[in-house]
Amino acid sequence: MNSIDIELVSVSKSFGPVSVVKDISLQIPRGEFVSILGPSGCGKTTTLNMIAGFNAPSYGDIRIRGKSQVRVPPERRNIGLVFQNYALFPHMTVAENVGFGLRMRGASRSEIAVAVRDALRGVHLEAFAARYPKELSGGQQQRVALARAIAPRPSVLLLDEPLSNLDLKLREAMRVELKEIQEALGMTFVYVTHDQEEAMAMSDRIVVMWQGVIAQEGTPADIYGRPQTSFVADFIGRSNILPISDLVLRPPHLDFAVADGALRLRSAAAWSGQDMRFCCIRPESIRFLPEGEPAPEDANQLTGRLHRIVNLGAQLELFVEIASDLLVSATLPSGSAGRLPPLGKEVRLSILAQDVQLLAR
Repeated sequence: MNSIDIELVSVSKSFGPVSVVKDISLQIPRGEFVSILGPSGCGKTTTLNMIAGFNAPSYGDIRIRGKSQVRVPPERRNIGLVFQNYALFPHMTVAENVGFGLRMRGASRSEIAVAVRDALRGVHLEAFAARYPKELSGGQQQRVALARAIAPRPSVLLLDEPLSNLDLKLREAMRVELKEIQEALGMTFVYVTHDQEEAMAMSDRIVVMWQGVIAQEGTPADIYGRPQTSFVADFIGRSNILPISDLVLRPPHLDFAVADGALRLRSAAAWSGQDMRFCCIRPESIRFLPEGEPAPEDANQLTGRLHRIVNLGAQLELFVEIASDLLVSATLPSGSAGRLPPLGKEVRLSILAQDVQLLAR
């Protein structure tokens, strides 16, 4: 049996002269939670719509469980869909909403009753079957939409920014619930979002899209810890991305210049021989060194002027000028505030060589 639920083979999509998706290939294994992540206009929703059957690819093939779907209409693809707009029928109860798709397919009353019961149990809404949408919170309405999508037992579920209309607290709670529901069902979820935190929190794998192509795919840890391009490094989380020059191999390190040669740093990254143009340093990898504290072994040491402090609640974000017009961002626990010098004064920083990533583009 084919263990790949969805496969895109050299898929492209153009609308007139505008190329929106450009020759992408992707395999999504059965039971995986995959997020397609990217900024507006990157092609992620168009990709989802091609998987759903709402748009036909200009070139390439889309397969579900090994069978080409290019000429299969959406209603025959056995795919569940959840969108930003829950599209619940206000005059129907929760149970009637969840069973609507099955009724349209001609399922028997007993089949519908069992499917509705199981779907509502899966989203923890068994006690709400007789209520109407107006009697539910936003999060509950979203779960009803999810139950309606999973009731017919589709092979895969496609979700297009389903949490974007919820407030922050509810979004965070729904992330946890969505992942738990997906794991309990063992169903393949393909989730489109522009929200990096959503993708990081829920996904087994993230597919980052940019300008119609796949910029990088991998686990959340891979995407965050080993970005392959400056776009991915900048889009996923916060980063200090600095142009570099004069790269020299001095085993076990790569030595290079930043700030037009004013500073030199070391990286423990393996060098592929490519022309490396940038370094990426995550703010949490930069350590503040109080006066008199030595830097760790194998660490880069920097001295700069404390330019600004931003209180983020649990963390402080420091902006330190390490060269003329060159600021780096560092984060540290808010409890460290008492150890910081006044603004404008000198601070010492350290960065382990292993935390300095090198990027070719």
